[in-house]
Amino acid sequence: MNTLAKSTLMAAALTLAAFSGAPAANVDGPDVFWKWSVWGNPRAFTAGAEKLAARVAEETDGKFKIQMFYGGQLAKSKEHLDGIKNNAFEGGFFCNFYHPGKNPAFMVFTQPFVPLGDWEVSAYVRNNLYQHPAMVADMDQWNAFTYVSTLLPQYEFLGRGKPPLTLADWKGMRVRAGGGVGQAMEILGATRQTVPAPEIYTLMQRGGVDAVSLPYTYAHVSYKINELAEWYTNNLQPGTSECPMIISKTAYGNLPKQYQDLIMSLKDEVTAELVAKYKEADEKNLPMFKASMTEILYSDETLAEFRKVAGEPVWNKWVADNKDKFDAQSVLDTMWALIEEAKAKGL
Repeated sequence: MNTLAKSTLMAAALTLAAFSGAPAANVDGPDVFWKWSVWGNPRAFTAGAEKLAARVAEETDGKFKIQMFYGGQLAKSKEHLDGIKNNAFEGGFFCNFYHPGKNPAFMVFTQPFVPLGDWEVSAYVRNNLYQHPAMVADMDQWNAFTYVSTLLPQYEFLGRGKPPLTLADWKGMRVRAGGGVGQAMEILGATRQTVPAPEIYTLMQRGGVDAVSLPYTYAHVSYKINELAEWYTNNLQPGTSECPMIISKTAYGNLPKQYQDLIMSLKDEVTAELVAKYKEADEKNLPMFKASMTEILYSDETLAEFRKVAGEPVWNKWVADNKDKFDAQSVLDTMWALIEEAKAKGL
């Protein structure tokens, strides 16, 4: 199936899902106020939560209100799981690589060179893998559950200085890369730095980092990395991460059933909104990147070398490092099985 046909099919499927799963107008119930914690400003990444807030307000005539608190007003980016556990707010996000020890099973999503670049496959794999017992246990300890994935796009690098045209060129570079992507870059001889996204601009501006990996392209622009960068990779796809929307189990349990049903019925609409906003960002940002930076496109042979040298060794190490903590092999195997299932379904 060609790209245009897949895009058309996906749009139709998402639209159908959104309408077929839409709740009846005007869900009656009590007044409820939820706080949703966000770091940074409104952007494609936050579009799903904003859609959820708008729709629950619409369907309940404003009785169920979810308010976005941006800029880390309620919690720092690394403290969202703590905030949910402490009932500081009812919903928010977390990024797995900000604190691997808090969500060890979720680190499977950061394994490098895993084919999650297709929107349909990504959504199927991520949202189904949440049901694995190890993933559920990760969230249970924080009194949280995953609502939907924010479907972070594949990462790419933006950087300054000498462009890395070969694997050898990455040696000695200082890169901001989290999780398995960071480990993959270390195998190539780079020095890894893991800092929260809001801190990257200042670090790069001061010369503390040479290259930055973020979800492509929206996140680079959201944090203004493109204003400092001189080059960008456009087909490396070294991996991604997972920063799901999460909800307090206590807060959800306190909702009347009609509000619980309402939230769950909106999952497809929330996912469709995220995909639409990511695509809009790419349509706007890619021409800007091409006009202001040097584009790096790797050959198929070089990409295969990247995957051989810095892919599978990281997967194996992750399983070995975690085998005594939880069934890491099962988590990894389940992810690959879901990828194959998605392909078999024609997603």
